[in-house]
Amino acid sequence: MSAALSERAPAKINLTLRVLGRRADGYHELESLVAFATASDMVRLQPADDDGLETAGQFAVHSGAVPDNLVFKALGELRLRVDGLKGGHFYLEKNLPVAAGLGGGSADAAAALRLLARANNIPLTDQRLMEAARSVGADVPVCLDPRPRIMRGVGEQLSEPLVIAALPAVLVNPGVPVATRDVFARFSVPRGHAPLTAVPRDFDGVIECIRQNGNDLTKPAIACAPVIGGVLDVLANLPGCLLARMSGSGATCFALFASLDAATVMAKKLESDQKNWWIRATTLGAGRVQP
Repeated sequence: MSAALSERAPAKINLTLRVLGRRADGYHELESLVAFATASDMVRLQPADDDGLETAGQFAVHSGAVPDNLVFKALGELRLRVDGLKGGHFYLEKNLPVAAGLGGGSADAAAALRLLARANNIPLTDQRLMEAARSVGADVPVCLDPRPRIMRGVGEQLSEPLVIAALPAVLVNPGVPVATRDVFARFSVPRGHAPLTAVPRDFDGVIECIRQNGNDLTKPAIACAPVIGGVLDVLANLPGCLLARMSGSGATCFALFASLDAATVMAKKLESDQKNWWIRATTLGAGRVQP
């Protein structure tokens, strides 16, 4: 029997998120600077003749039935494209909140595709992996190679990987799931935005870029879940917080700090004050987290 393989599935953070308009198919055109956190789920694959999926971890109960899990959907989509694909038993350690604006399910699916590529000697540049990723979900392509990028369209248009300074951060989720469709239902006609063309590499430059480009879904998300506004206020008032933003369609928010030590201190303070919040000190944009 082949040895088990493992991949981290890092949380996807929308450092910026602009909604540029609505397409004829009903989806919205987006533009987002995306980075990935050291906070992650973990996906393991034991190659075998039959397939299976076991879930564990803090949020396993919310990960859905096995046939509907995006890990299994990723396996099915790649099987349609690769004759004789070898699968096996997946183990998903679900550490990230669900329906939280962190792209957790998409990250899990992308990690599963990387594992299947390793088990079947498929290079990560093989176009069939990207085709399978697109078929699973809009956020899966950017998670396939989790490095900072600008994503556009509904997520299918990706820039080349960006090199940006690592951003120490605190992630907070108040424990309230927010459905993306509900947030978009409350979204009004977007304002015009200048396209995000150049992202600075240096720390201060990245912070200023994020400061100048917000998240257009924040107000409608707060309308759906007012607690998000409270979280943002709490984060913005933490000593040393450089800025606070919401990720994706919520409800997870992040605060950026000058150092990981400062972020860790503030995360511990929040944990003592807010017993029901999911809180993690992490680093954003440091590149792919190795298994």
